[in-house]
Amino acid sequence: MPVADLATAALRLLEPETAHNAAIAALRLGLAGRQRVPADPRLAMPAFGRTIALPIGLAAGFDKNAAALAGLSRLGFGFVEAGTVTRRPQPGNPKPRLFRLEDDGALINRMGFNNLGIEGFAARLARADRALTALGANLGINKEGADPLADYPALVAAVAPHADYVAINVSSPNTPGLRDLQAADRLAAILDAIRAAVPNAPPLFVKLAPDLDEAALPELVDMAIGRAVAGLIVSNTTLARPESLRGAARGEAGGLSGAPLFNRSTRMLARVRLLAGDRLLLIGVGGVATPEQALAKFRAGASLVQVYTAFVYQGPSLLPRLAAGLSALLDQYGAATLAELVGRDADRLAEIAP
Repeated sequence: MPVADLATAALRLLEPETAHNAAIAALRLGLAGRQRVPADPRLAMPAFGRTIALPIGLAAGFDKNAAALAGLSRLGFGFVEAGTVTRRPQPGNPKPRLFRLEDDGALINRMGFNNLGIEGFAARLARADRALTALGANLGINKEGADPLADYPALVAAVAPHADYVAINVSSPNTPGLRDLQAADRLAAILDAIRAAVPNAPPLFVKLAPDLDEAALPELVDMAIGRAVAGLIVSNTTLARPESLRGAARGEAGGLSGAPLFNRSTRMLARVRLLAGDRLLLIGVGGVATPEQALAKFRAGASLVQVYTAFVYQGPSLLPRLAAGLSALLDQYGAATLAELVGRDADRLAEIAP
């Protein structure tokens, strides 16, 4: 077994948040090594004004403080989204707040935007090397004393010179009232405030909740297009608890991620694609653990895909497996490029049961 896989297995013997902190420390110190990911130009996708050689990225929530960007880049991710970061440091919710459901290939978290604040985050982002790996900044608001119309513009301004894109997080289930900001009128006001304060902001993305009422999607998509949003990230974690869950922690409060989220997030992704066409760049996230699942996200309409829970369970070897598997699937489909398949199956995937 490769050393990285042994380390991943060893981390699972620790309490989840302790394991996570140990992984961040190892990555920060360069102990995770360098992962060789097969290079296949057929997989490349244009995004953020550059070419993303491997359109598989790391979702926000893993490196909240932009502390391990160099180590993560060496693992082969095409892009890494750091955060969620808030304007002021905050400790997050009481522990325990992160739970494994290994039999379900899932996690539940109620971290609550625990982070060290935007000042240090922006400084670390500024020192990062973006030559090979695109970097995104995921931005949120503090639990107390937040002013979204002031806080989001200030956060964007702080990271604008140092990020390839910015993700506006209005969809975490662990900050009271945050998901209310997904209402089209409230989100439009936030985006207008950002544009007024930071006219030269990097490409703006909005991260949506999978539990959003589907009836709200048309207005939300139209608003995003009208406000020149670059794209949408579909989706965040879910508050739903499928009856199929077996893990002892299935009743814990918080956002559920991983395998049980795959259908719900993919259905929403496909529905957004049908509404937006190619007017928005979509990032698909939720339950991707295999090349087939990654391809389903692309066929639903994503131009880029993110992983999180599968990376926690499978470790660095996930990346070469996904890359090699996607290349093999292109051969199977007789496709010249992955881009050819984007959105090809949106009609069908928009109807899958969540």
